[in-house]
Formats: sequence, structure tokens, C-alpha cells
Amino acid sequence: MTLSIFNTLNGRKEVFEPLRPGQVGMYVCGVTVYDMCHIGHARAYVTADVIYRYLQHLGYRVTYVRNFTDVDDKIIKRAAELGTTPEKLAERYIREFSTDMQALGLQRVDVEPRVTQHINEIIELVQLLIERGHAYQVEGDVYFDVPSYPQYGKLSKRNLEQMKAGARVEVDPRKRSPLDFALWKAAKPGEPWWESPWGRGRPGWHIECSAMSAKYLGRPFDLHGGGKDLVFPHHENEIAQSEAAYGGEFVRTFFHNGFVNIDKEKMSKSLGNFFTIRQICQLYDAEALRYFLLTTHYRSPLNFEVEFVCPACQGKLNRQQVEQRACPHCSRQLSEQEAEQAVRFPSLEESRRRLEYLYNTLARMDTHLQQATTGVGELLETERVERLWPQFLEALDDDFNAAAGLAVLADATRLANEVMDNKAGRPEGLVTSTVQELRGVLQRVAAVLGVLERKPAEALQALQAGALHGRSVDRERIEELVAERSQARKTRDFQRADAIRDELKRMGIELMDGPEGTTWRIAG
Repeated sequence: MTLSIFNTLNGRKEVFEPLRPGQVGMYVCGVTVYDMCHIGHARAYVTADVIYRYLQHLGYRVTYVRNFTDVDDKIIKRAAELGTTPEKLAERYIREFSTDMQALGLQRVDVEPRVTQHINEIIELVQLLIERGHAYQVEGDVYFDVPSYPQYGKLSKRNLEQMKAGARVEVDPRKRSPLDFALWKAAKPGEPWWESPWGRGRPGWHIECSAMSAKYLGRPFDLHGGGKDLVFPHHENEIAQSEAAYGGEFVRTFFHNGFVNIDKEKMSKSLGNFFTIRQICQLYDAEALRYFLLTTHYRSPLNFEVEFVCPACQGKLNRQQVEQRACPHCSRQLSEQEAEQAVRFPSLEESRRRLEYLYNTLARMDTHLQQATTGVGELLETERVERLWPQFLEALDDDFNAAAGLAVLADATRLANEVMDNKAGRPEGLVTSTVQELRGVLQRVAAVLGVLERKPAEALQALQAGALHGRSVDRERIEELVAERSQARKTRDFQRADAIRDELKRMGIELMDGPEGTTWRIAG
């Protein structure tokens, strides 16, 4: 099997061949640290994390670089609004970013460079562009001369005339062309600045990634990734300034993940459909978010469906009712916290249920293996078991198709349950060998996808606790009601037992009565 990657540069899948045998250089554009990360960021970095993990699994020595933009117009503006310094604001949100990424199960990257720590490299690159006739200085600002680089537009497949007609660039009469972009910005009063040959100032946005990738990965390097929104202008500009300065190829392969839509609309603060990773992780266990992000191929759009449900009575609400914090079903005025908890993501609910099934299966397999006799080496359902791992490799080799990889995970757990459900009359050693083999497949698949990495009991408790917290439901109250109902059934007070069941149902709790008593679960 051979790994193929869709290359945005030429619009087709290509067999992946690193520039240096056994080694891969990968750069992914990081965040501008002025606010909390949103689910679009989560998708970009979970995508890159799976790629990183799979390349390592294939035996490559990967150097993964992901930067922090810690000086920028947005940072300066937000710091002024909050009455702090840009440096302190950046430090705060770098810490918040790390917290979110750790919650999502991302592996540590190899290098996390910051713009403010690479000013010298950026200045040297800007000087080189000026010397080679691709940049010019105007009153302390330095601009890249886009028409001087004839291949501009090769990534986004746009031509210069079309871009000039509809360019979304700031109007500046000092520019030679409206498409020219800032490499260095002259300092304004109160802004951070560094000394440069053009006076005090700071870097433009695009130049930083060219300078830092060159320092840590050399020229050219193998893989450059980020969200689809970075294709133009950011990555287009990176290509132009890097190839104009150094000559030759900048990056062998670009990969871009698709947009995140909320109810089929683009996510944005102005539409009121903007959700941060932290907000979601207050309603759901973070692994449910990671799992959901993998259910669609990374290049395709990902749709978050949104519902609003009263945390008190579980009645459906619309956005206006949530904003007014009024529930027409129970005539209750919701608190600010309850209004925040009213949001539901049906797809995340499904991801939580899938994870609970997977972890329950792992717990069942572990219990079986602890209690069973030694396996005999031979397998039940040999063909079905042995094709699982090759199917997974085939899926990931096809442009890192994690969604197809999750299907293999589901097939393996389904088969494991079938084997354990139907062990009667079968040699115990054969059952144990099969469960052992399937447990190993699950472990290898999960390690690449970055899921199922916790102990089953801990994960199940966390998944349930997250769902209960998101509904403002107290576990002790549920247990009290379940116990009271059980007692009512024993005394044949079925009216009270039914009333308790209905109350729990309004709380989003389903009851299952069985020979060994009553258990409960969170409704989807």
C-alpha cells in the first residue's frame, strides 16, 4: 500500500514521496493568540494531528512545526480593549490554546515558534526580497510587489486581473498594485515595535510563516497545512514571498481542511453561531468533539447541527427564546448559565453514544481476557478479523481518510461483541484468541486516530459526567429518583413509579429495567 495525499497546488492526489528518505517536514499555520479557539481551529489541528500520527506510524521521523502569531493588529486592538499589554494577552491565550489542544488529545508538536522570537529572521527575509526587486519601502512600510512574481495565484487558481477587480485588501494609495501586501509595518503610537533598516515597526502577517518554516524545515519542505480559509491570501502570499526570495520550490504538498458550518451556514460571530472549543467542552466530553471531527473526510465541509433545549424541562426552544432566557414550556426564566447550557449539538450527542459503545466494548473485552483461559492462537471469523487492519491502512493511505478509519473501528467492536455474545459451544481458547487479536487491532487503530486512549471506566465516567453537566442534571438526584422508583415498584405503587420515570425522562434520562435491577443512561 502507498500513501496518497491530495495536493491543493495541482488539485489531485499524489503518491507521497518525502524529499529526504525516512524524514518529513510539516508546517501547520497556528493561531493568532487574541481570543479563545473555536471549533474551526479544532478541526484544523485534529486533522493535522491524525496526519502527524499516521506518518509516525509509517515509520517517518517527522518534524512538525506549528507557530503562534503573538503580535498582530487583532492582538493590539484586543489588548487595548481589555486594558492589558499585547505581550500579556498573547501569553494568556497561548496557555488557553495549549489547554484546549491537550483536551482534544493532540500530541505535542516538535517546534512552536513565536513571531516575536524570530524578528531577526523576518527582517533578513524582507531585506532579501528588497534586494531581489520583489519588495519596496514606503514611509517605513515594506510591501511585496505582487506583479514581480508572475506565478502569483498558482495555489488559489486566481488570475491577477480578477483579483484586482475584487481584491479584499486595504486601500492604500502608496501601493504600486492593490494586491501588494505588507511585509513590514511602521509602528504607530502605543504599538509594539522593533528596530529595522526601515525604522521602528513590526512584521506583517504572511512573512512570519515563510521565515519560521525556512529556519526549522529548510527549503523546500514536504507538507504545509491549515484551514481552507488560508489558501488565499495567506498561503498564496507565503508561496510568492518564499519563492521570490529563495528561488525554487517552497513546499512540495499543501493540504487544507474544509470549512465548519453551523446548521449549513458559515460559522461567524456576526450570525450568532460562533462556538469556542471551551464552550463545547463544558457541554460534552472533549473526546466526543474529536470523534465527531473525524466523522467527515477532512477536505469536506463539516456541518454542526444546533438545537436548543430547556435544561429544566427538556422542551425545545428557538434561538430567540434562549436569547430572552424564557422557556414557554415550563414558564421558567432561565439563568445565564442555563441559557448557555440550552444549546445541543445532535451530532456530538451521537458521537458521545458511539464512544460509550466503544469504551463499553473495550471494558467487556478486558474483563473477558482477565477471566478467560489462555488463547490457542487460532481465530474465529478469521477472514473478518484479518482484513480489519489492512482496511484501516487502506483508508488512511487514501488521503488520510479518518472517517473510513472510524468505520473499521466500528466493525472491530461489532465483531468483538458478536464473538463474546456467541461463545457458548465454542472452544474458550478460540474465543480468547479472537478477542485478544481484536483488542490489538482496536488499540492500533485508536492510536492513529487519537481516540480510546483512556481507561474505559474513567472515560465512561467522564463522558457521562460531561453530558450531565451540560443538562444541569445532578447524578445524586438521578440515583435518588431511581432508588425511590425501585422502592415504589416493590410496594406496587405503580402510579408513583411512572411519575418518577416521567420526571427522569424530562431530565433527559432513560431507564432500563432488567433482571438485575434498573440502570439508567442519558437520552440522545
